[in-house]
Amino acid sequence: MPSSSNSVRSRTRDRNNVLGRPEFMSLNQPMRSGAPAAENRASSRRLSQIKPQTSQSNEEPADSAAVNNNKDKDKKEPGKKPEEDCMLLNPSFKGIAMNALLAIDISLSKRMGVCAYTSSSWGGCRSMVSLLELTGYGITWIIGTIVCLTRSNTLAGQEVLVNLLLALLLDVLTIAGVQRLVKRRGPWEMTPGFLDYVSMDMFSFPAAHASRAAMVSKFLLSHLVLAVPLRILLVLWAVLVGVSRVMLGKHHLTDMVCGFVLGLLHFSLMENVWLSSGTCQTLISIGTFSWGPFS
Repeated sequence: MPSSSNSVRSRTRDRNNVLGRPEFMSLNQPMRSGAPAAENRASSRRLSQIKPQTSQSNEEPADSAAVNNNKDKDKKEPGKKPEEDCMLLNPSFKGIAMNALLAIDISLSKRMGVCAYTSSSWGGCRSMVSLLELTGYGITWIIGTIVCLTRSNTLAGQEVLVNLLLALLLDVLTIAGVQRLVKRRGPWEMTPGFLDYVSMDMFSFPAAHASRAAMVSKFLLSHLVLAVPLRILLVLWAVLVGVSRVMLGKHHLTDMVCGFVLGLLHFSLMENVWLSSGTCQTLISIGTFSWGPFS
């Protein structure tokens, strides 16, 4: 009986001994002499690795915050893209029509530029067309009007010539201003000549020659008594002056049409602000006193 009781006690003691289990057998082994030093080295290495990581983790929040802000901006504005990357996939009908009309205008203008160069199809007529073009320059009309004004002795003639001179100045300045704003080049992009610079006719839109021809022809038809053949020739001259610039490759067809419209508008404006003979005489006397061209 004592032996059985002792065996039972030993078994309960083994059960209660946790260190005797297989998973805890390593704890029962004696410690080596170099183990503490190795553990100390390992712990110091771990601490040295943890310190820079903590410093980097402290610096990273600022960078990560900036990146997150940029991402939030991109999320807030997903539709905004650089202009060069944008492409209009569904253009409006108005845009399509305008582009089609501009393409037709350029194509027809280049086909009509038969006297643009001496090697063109009508290059032999270039000198004659250039002579017709010369009659539409503003500087030639201004000089001619001043010469006629100096030789006019009647009040009615001086009244018409002074108003014509003002209309020419209005036409030249208005067309030059619009051309400076639009800055459209001709179909053949020719370099302006000397008279073009003098007349401030350096761009294509609107056509200065067409505007001047329409205004002058309408002005003369309204204030001069002319026979029917002369009236027909005057209208034909205005049309040919406008067409001559297209044939020389300096204007588009739309430039010529807009020039004719502006010329008629200039005439209507001068009719509304027509200066009387008394006012014209005052202007003539001022001009005579200033630089004496009318003496």
